[in-house]
Amino acid sequence: MELPKEAMLLRIFIGEDDEFEGAPLYEKIVLKARAAGLAGATVLRGPLGYGKSSHLHSAKILRLSLDLPMLVEIVDREEKIQAFLTVLDGMIGGGLVTLEKVQAIMYRGEKR
Repeated sequence: MELPKEAMLLRIFIGEDDEFEGAPLYEKIVLKARAAGLAGATVLRGPLGYGKSSHLHSAKILRLSLDLPMLVEIVDREEKIQAFLTVLDGMIGGGLVTLEKVQAIMYRGEKR
């Protein structure tokens, strides 16, 4: 699969405890992205954050939160990302979804 230099970055901000069909939402998003043939996806776990509710989620030892911020990033062609947004709409209850244009400088598999 080739990725054009002009691509789109889809960012999905959700909580670690968010679920879809009995599994972690971030995991389901990545599996759906893979099934849709998107170029790649990465999940990042944040040690601190808050969203629309302004409730602080923290990984500090004295105040352990089980619902830490999760960020899913997906990069691909604009038309594939736009098509994937309809899939996401049926999966995400609360959170933030953003899009931005990016330049794909390098997209390679492992050298063996």
